[in-house]
Amino acid sequence: MELVRDVQAGKKPFKRAYVGIFLWFTGKAVQAAARSDEQVKREFDALPDDFAFSMGCLPNGPWMVVGKEEGAVKYLGGNPEGRHQHLRLKIKNLEAAFLILTFQESTAMATVRNRIITDGELPHALAVMRVLDIVEVYLLPRRIAKLAVKRYPRWPLKRKLFGRFAVYTRTLLGF
Repeated sequence: MELVRDVQAGKKPFKRAYVGIFLWFTGKAVQAAARSDEQVKREFDALPDDFAFSMGCLPNGPWMVVGKEEGAVKYLGGNPEGRHQHLRLKIKNLEAAFLILTFQESTAMATVRNRIITDGELPHALAVMRVLDIVEVYLLPRRIAKLAVKRYPRWPLKRKLFGRFAVYTRTLLGF
């Protein structure tokens, strides 16, 4: 006779779908920004030639994997299994990922509140976080981007407009 009944947690399909779509779009946008933005190019040039990183939710995803192949930054899909990764950014659970990716909590605050686990070298993690901040500034309107990044950059209008156009175009068209 069982005294305690096992209760399974809910699947949360909406939150899982939102996080999955956001990570997919962000992975594609990192690839696009690496071709469009000089600062992102410099960050990736400073990383090893076979560098790859993943970002996702514990315990079972969703994930995004981005890496350098033959000198070019590419979105490598949503499955980190079987890939050598220099850096893994793991968000502790789907609820924490939803808070971060709906910009209710900044990445810096999530780190302070111990919602993100970094598995890899600190310089690599900082470079990836700088890249993700730049990509968020390109993808999001100023009001929302200010919630997502620690400091909103003071870029010339030309960089903001042309950069945003290039990143969105390359992300949506896939080149």
